[in-house]
Amino acid sequence: MKRGSIYIAVAGVLLLVAAYFYTILTEQHVKPAPVSTSSLASPMRTIGVGDQTVQATVVETPAERQRGLSGREGLAPDEGMLFIFPADGEYGFWMKDMRFSIDILWLAADGTIVSITENVSPDTYPQSFEPTQQARYVLELPAGYAAAHSVEVGDWVQL
Repeated sequence: MKRGSIYIAVAGVLLLVAAYFYTILTEQHVKPAPVSTSSLASPMRTIGVGDQTVQATVVETPAERQRGLSGREGLAPDEGMLFIFPADGEYGFWMKDMRFSIDILWLAADGTIVSITENVSPDTYPQSFEPTQQARYVLELPAGYAAAHSVEVGDWVQL
């Protein structure tokens, strides 16, 4: 009986090995279709700014922050982009590959506006715009938003 069990065990192992190699040799390796990064929507957040709310695209990764609004045709009057940084800093922004003007608001960690630069034009590239003090967030809005809604340094933005 011992000898029969050994034959069965060896036959089972050989079958498993054969099945493994059969699968490897006959399997058709299909490369998955590439996923367009434009179809991977960044999260949106409703943000209270002045007497209004805006729908802001949230960007957190270095690649997202570098791309920003570059290449877009514009922003709706109630649309923006919120840049989230891992720590407070004096984050500079430029208008590389921009096609429209914006207002730039720098916000402290608690949402207080610490600096505003209004009506920044694409023609200003390669100039960099920086806050007057450290900020944790940057909110880009359509040009003229701050003036139209009386948004000032010291105001609080509901994040």
